[in-house]
Amino acid sequence: MSKSDKKAVIEINGKQHIVQEGQVLAVDLQGEGVKALELAPLMLIDGEKVSVGDPTVKGVKVKAEVVEPMVKGEKLRVIRYKSKKRVHKEIGHRQKYTEVKILSIA
Repeated sequence: MSKSDKKAVIEINGKQHIVQEGQVLAVDLQGEGVKALELAPLMLIDGEKVSVGDPTVKGVKVKAEVVEPMVKGEKLRVIRYKSKKRVHKEIGHRQKYTEVKILSIA
């Protein structure tokens, strides 16, 4: 198994993501001026051998860098409609994401 085949399950803001070295990930992370991240709570690591955390794997960190700080997601349309009342309301929403590139799992 090569170094790039190493995978890990990490948690960012209460959401779990399966990541691999070199992967670009869109996460719901708010923060201005942050360039590098070190993510510690790991649930599982899959490499030479599989390590499962109880609840987390100790002594292992995932290093990442911020590629784009604020990227707008896809437009969502929310429509509220009440029949026989002539009530119709349409709201649009675009979630802001941060693009993060996984550098290493060590």
